[in-house]
Amino acid sequence: MNSTTYPDWVHESTFGKWFLNTRTWVIKVIQVALSDLVNLMDEPDRQYDVVLDVGVGFGKTLWNLDQTLHPKKIIGIDVDPDVLVKAKIQGKRCNAEIELFECNAMQIDLPDNSVDLLFCHQTFHHLVDHDAAIAEFYRVLKPGGVMLFAESTRKYIHSWIIKWLFRHPMDVQKSSEEYIQLIRNTGFTMNDNNISYPYLWWSRDDLGIMQNIFRRPEPKHGQREETLLNLAATKPL
Repeated sequence: MNSTTYPDWVHESTFGKWFLNTRTWVIKVIQVALSDLVNLMDEPDRQYDVVLDVGVGFGKTLWNLDQTLHPKKIIGIDVDPDVLVKAKIQGKRCNAEIELFECNAMQIDLPDNSVDLLFCHQTFHHLVDHDAAIAEFYRVLKPGGVMLFAESTRKYIHSWIIKWLFRHPMDVQKSSEEYIQLIRNTGFTMNDNNISYPYLWWSRDDLGIMQNIFRRPEPKHGQREETLLNLAATKPL
């Protein structure tokens, strides 16, 4: 990969690349998030023929999307051609047709209104231009299409453990409220039933020690700064 191709791309750390290939990532992060996102959808049993996975990475989400949503086709995009080689192997497990290609999420090489469902899991905080990316998400979704959005907030990305182990564009990170406002301003619709704020142990500064070991009461939504945001937003008809 030539660094001039995507000059603003922040390469993942060595630890990050290792972690994204672990069973912990698949079971504790991907599967947990996808299960929650499906529960947030207004029509989870609807047929979504074409699914776009933005930031497909090593392809660990492909099988889960295939088995959960049963699409006819899954398109996976990523800026890193090296990870797409691994994603192709994962795609062979799926029943859906798999199409993978190198692409910047801020300039998606797909026609307008061409995707039934867009899946963006822990990818948005890697992008340097959130306005451009969310506009592209809206553009490629069909009217009535759904965006499943699972994201870590500024609170988590700026935590000491994430700064130590991973690499991100730090100056563009947003709070949960800012992400929700960005998505609504773009034209997506959602209500409170389409939004959740997971407070998982691995997203806390102390890794949940105070609640799990010292039994300190867990702060409720509204009493804490959120670390994670899940939502299912719809592009109006």
